[in-house]
Amino acid sequence: MTASRANPQNPHPSDAAAPAASRAIAPPLRRRMACWLYEGMLMFGVVFIAGYLFGTLTQTRHGLDNRHALQAFLFVVFGIYFVWFWSQGHTLAMKTWHIRVEDRQGRSLSQPRALLRYLLCWLWFLPPLAVIAPFQLSAGEATVIVAGWVAVWALLSRFHPQRQFWHDALAGTRLVHYEVPPRRKG
Repeated sequence: MTASRANPQNPHPSDAAAPAASRAIAPPLRRRMACWLYEGMLMFGVVFIAGYLFGTLTQTRHGLDNRHALQAFLFVVFGIYFVWFWSQGHTLAMKTWHIRVEDRQGRSLSQPRALLRYLLCWLWFLPPLAVIAPFQLSAGEATVIVAGWVAVWALLSRFHPQRQFWHDALAGTRLVHYEVPPRRKG
């Protein structure tokens, strides 16, 4: 299959950009984590706009007012953002790092599968947050616990047969490296 021919089983146009040989290669952990950090930086813009919209619509005057409603709103906004982009094959950060998310058959994710992946992605944060809450840890201690768990969760991908993150294995998805087709001169 060449980069210019579309896969007849998957009509998604961006699927044609990734040759079959490169689709099976999982990106190195270093590249996936760099993409993850870049995604976090891009999410600041999403949080800012969503927070501004929430504050304006609810007429919130203090940062601690409606705190739990804001957290629920951001959870939904993040879900919409990631589900939409993952069902397209990649987020902006993933596109920058030449990483694609697909199902086990190499097709673009359906929206229900992308939603499942989004919910399972919270395994990156929920276990340490569950430990932090009952012990009322300081911000420094909480940061160490979250960073430690993220490192452990990332390193656990080394034990997966295809070196995928475990939330991807549970969701039936995988991250793959793809090559950008060369630009035509002229």
